[in-house]
Amino acid sequence: MPVFRLLSVIAVALAAISTTHAQQGRGGNQPPPGPAPKLEKIKDDLYVLQNVNSTMADLIAYGGNATFYLTEAGVIMIDSKSDQEHDDLVAKLRTLTDKPVKYVILTHNHGDHVGGAAKLQAMGATLLISANDRDNMERAKQAGIPNLAYVGQAKVVLGGKEVQLRELRGHTRGDTVAYFPAARVICVGDLLTTADTIPMIVSYPDGGSWMDWSKSIDEILKMDFDIVIPGHGPAVTKPQLVQIRNKFAAILERVRTMNRDRKTAEEITQALVMEFNWGAGPSAGQIPGMMIELR
Repeated sequence: MPVFRLLSVIAVALAAISTTHAQQGRGGNQPPPGPAPKLEKIKDDLYVLQNVNSTMADLIAYGGNATFYLTEAGVIMIDSKSDQEHDDLVAKLRTLTDKPVKYVILTHNHGDHVGGAAKLQAMGATLLISANDRDNMERAKQAGIPNLAYVGQAKVVLGGKEVQLRELRGHTRGDTVAYFPAARVICVGDLLTTADTIPMIVSYPDGGSWMDWSKSIDEILKMDFDIVIPGHGPAVTKPQLVQIRNKFAAILERVRTMNRDRKTAEEITQALVMEFNWGAGPSAGQIPGMMIELR
């Protein structure tokens, strides 16, 4: 295929994916959201504010998971849910501690994870994100641009407790994985979702890659943890993450094989839905980009 034609195909595919994300963000004909998010205790001093229902309506209304790490000197928060969820987020946090939010670590640049960041910043919290995803936020002119950005690895220490940060590529070009070594828990943002109703995707417009997603999950599995907190859905164990990784390795291989056999996007989609229950709904827009990436 000539280079100019390949670039045209890529541009069309990315435009289609971007349109899909925009439509999801507007809510379309989504039903009303369910009850307000609830607190789930993961370990001592480590909680997740998680949506009751894993639906697109709840995602749009409330955002993704937000994790609270409580210390004597204040709170380290991972992600900030949506802008409209801010008051409930703060109220739920106040049932756990009266200490201020000192740091908000953002796993990536999408609005369901960074939407409440500007209000937390106005309360005095320091925001931190990878440099690559900070660039994504600046390009999109999002509110709440973090004060600090890092490349590769970083560490936040507060009240004698630490969170180790590592930048990986998959869902976006600069996903942040937050590791709580004392608790043996890892928070991975949208590198992982655990509900079929909010399927895992990569954001090609934000530099995501399925091939790098696989490599990133393999790197995460080398780390010493028991529980993984996803961007959406309930926490899972390390063996469960292995199962999810294996499922998506099979999906990617199926796409690669069918692509080489010159199957159409519709044929690939039908096969993925039938064999893996993935490729319809919010994940349908992934297929054109995957066909380009997994040649």
